[in-house]
Amino acid sequence: MSRTPPSDVEITADTVRRLLREQHPDLAPEPVTVLANGWDNVIARVGDDLLARLPRREKAAQLVLAEQAWLPTLAPRLPLSVPVPVRTGVPTSFYPYAWSLTPWLPGRPVVSGDGGTAEIDPLGTALALGEFLGALHHPAPPHAPTHLTRGVPLLDRRVLDDRNAALVADGAHLVEALETGRDVKPWPHEPLWLHGDLHPANILVHEGQIGAVIDFGDITAGDPATDLAVAWMLVPAHTRDAFWGQYAQAVPFLDENLVVRARAWAAAFALVFLANSADNPQMAAIGRATSRALRAE
Repeated sequence: MSRTPPSDVEITADTVRRLLREQHPDLAPEPVTVLANGWDNVIARVGDDLLARLPRREKAAQLVLAEQAWLPTLAPRLPLSVPVPVRTGVPTSFYPYAWSLTPWLPGRPVVSGDGGTAEIDPLGTALALGEFLGALHHPAPPHAPTHLTRGVPLLDRRVLDDRNAALVADGAHLVEALETGRDVKPWPHEPLWLHGDLHPANILVHEGQIGAVIDFGDITAGDPATDLAVAWMLVPAHTRDAFWGQYAQAVPFLDENLVVRARAWAAAFALVFLANSADNPQMAAIGRATSRALRAE
């Protein structure tokens, strides 16, 4: 297994305080607490109402800019809360990337940093995610962002997925799901808006219900099967029909090929997480749970 990619810059609570003093001085007196240090970003709470989101490596710097550009446009039509930036920051002499301040959204990730899982209402989860994706998956404009590995034809990911598969023991069922998805007809329509990274660590649960979807850094346009992988990553098997039914109420294109590709994307995500989470209990737990769900079918 590989480890979390190294950071290009050290980000501490003091870094956030210094940025606030220079760029948002009215917030400088607020307490700052670093909450998470992920693959792409450091997340810090600022006071009671805000989160600071700071890229920790150059590859992630453009992701924050994409959120700043597109979330204000998309958020009004989405039925779940999303972290629309309310303030932005610019590079400085001591921190090289743009950054954002977003609202503090109540709840906790369905899968937390230590790999623990929150209790959620199974049917409510299926219906909430089906409704959310049905609202999100609409045609994107020609200038929407694109992504090298999300929303693309599965064959375009073959080298990446095969490399991850080689690092995962007992992953034959995941490879089989991927191969089946590669064999069906690719997405035949115009690119749709996608979250791009819709897994249980980016979904917040509050009082047992899905309340928010966070981390739109991989927002992109393409095949909706990428996002629909969540049907195996989070939706319990006995409510999966409800998920698809809710989604079908909002879109005209749901067919068997899309479902097969979505299942293949779930396998691809499982392989990514299982192969690259030697030091990340959260992603490892999501990978294991997704693998189990695919094996059980």
